[in-house]
Amino acid sequence: MILYVKNSFKFNVSKIKPIIMASIGIFEATIVFFCFLIFYYFLIKKPFDYIHIKKAFQSYPWNWPVLGMFPGLLVRVNRIYDAVETLENYNMTFPFEDPWFAGMDILVTVDPANIHHIMSSSFSNYIKGPEFQEVFEIFGNGLLNSDSERSNNLRKCYQAMLHDPSDEFVKSLEDVEVAIVYRHMMPRFMWKLRNSLGFGQEKKMIEADAIFERLCGKYVSDKRDEIRKEANHHYNNGEFVDLLTFFIKFGLLDPIDDKLLRDVIVGFILAARDTIASTLTWFFWLLSENPQVVTKIHDEIQENLPRSRNGQERPAYDPAELDKLVYLHGALCESMRLYPPVPFQRRSAIKQDVLPSGHKVDANSTIMIFVYAMGKMRAVWGEDALEFKPERWVSSTGGIRHEPSYKFFAFNAGPRTCLGRNMAMTQLKTVVVEVLQNYDIEVVRGQKVEPFSGLILHMKHGLRVKFNKRC
Repeated sequence: MILYVKNSFKFNVSKIKPIIMASIGIFEATIVFFCFLIFYYFLIKKPFDYIHIKKAFQSYPWNWPVLGMFPGLLVRVNRIYDAVETLENYNMTFPFEDPWFAGMDILVTVDPANIHHIMSSSFSNYIKGPEFQEVFEIFGNGLLNSDSERSNNLRKCYQAMLHDPSDEFVKSLEDVEVAIVYRHMMPRFMWKLRNSLGFGQEKKMIEADAIFERLCGKYVSDKRDEIRKEANHHYNNGEFVDLLTFFIKFGLLDPIDDKLLRDVIVGFILAARDTIASTLTWFFWLLSENPQVVTKIHDEIQENLPRSRNGQERPAYDPAELDKLVYLHGALCESMRLYPPVPFQRRSAIKQDVLPSGHKVDANSTIMIFVYAMGKMRAVWGEDALEFKPERWVSSTGGIRHEPSYKFFAFNAGPRTCLGRNMAMTQLKTVVVEVLQNYDIEVVRGQKVEPFSGLILHMKHGLRVKFNKRC
């Protein structure tokens, strides 16, 4: 909120009224915030004295006067993905009511019909929009924040992989993910204030931005020098170029400046690296909980891709060979159904609309597709929705059973369906085959397994395992 003060002594009611109203708004917001802290103290910090109140408060998305449903969101801040019951009670689409001063009403849906409408049949009406780009500002003009033609051009460019990022880069990316989730749960003026003061998660966001600028800037500079040297010496060995070289040399986007290249690098690493890592972590944990699935995967691998008897390392797997592993494919899809690497999607309506569920959507309103909860909905997946059952992906003839993308949303849907879907499945299968053929994985017992509240569904505490070499 910005107040403009003019250098004038004339008393103008029309000019002073907005300032007075803005001041009142800030005062009231401050009062509400302190009330909010009181709620937090009594309902979270006093579990024994107020246990019955706390349970009731957590069970229902109460719509409080002035505060809306914001207090309930705060109580659930560390388990934000625990919303399956609420969405089931609201028939898969839930209108979140914000505090009256916050302007953050959100329609949350896991209804496949709504998702198909938003992502496919009425795709042009649902964009990421300026508010999305403001929340995700650290990703600049990369693919994550792009709409329309720029998005299409960026998608054409994402055809190669970058080298592994440094630990410093990875840690900064994790801090950014947490900060962005908090931005979704706070009124805009609040996270903007925290950002201007360099406070809390916003401080980490600022520090991460500086790290991205430094590391990506050096990488871009080194790459430009490398390309210039190749041009001077006429190097051209016909090898496949990396992503950054492709952007600089062939420039499908105009202009190609260092800021855009930095945005491309950060967005690509988030999309390509972290999603694979998240999927494999949850997958191996699910295998540890379901040993019968491990046995079936071993049998399928042995039948279709037996190890060399002379102990020689075999060449890379052909995708056609990996396609024979139907049960493994189903197990990976089942893992991503229960623990999707990207747990939510956000869209904004350009103009007024009505969803198939009957919910009215106002222009510029926000819609949240809660992918994590959708994978656990009995109305979508049946009464056994919470069970890990790879068999649900195997047809009666033994082939892969395909589900509509607006139901199985792990790779997005419609025009923005992930271009790297087939590549990702090939990478996942290759890693799993190599690991299971050579090692028995034992998950260390007693560790706490829960989701990390971020853009990518990591495990909050990681996963500790033991690798035992197979004979």
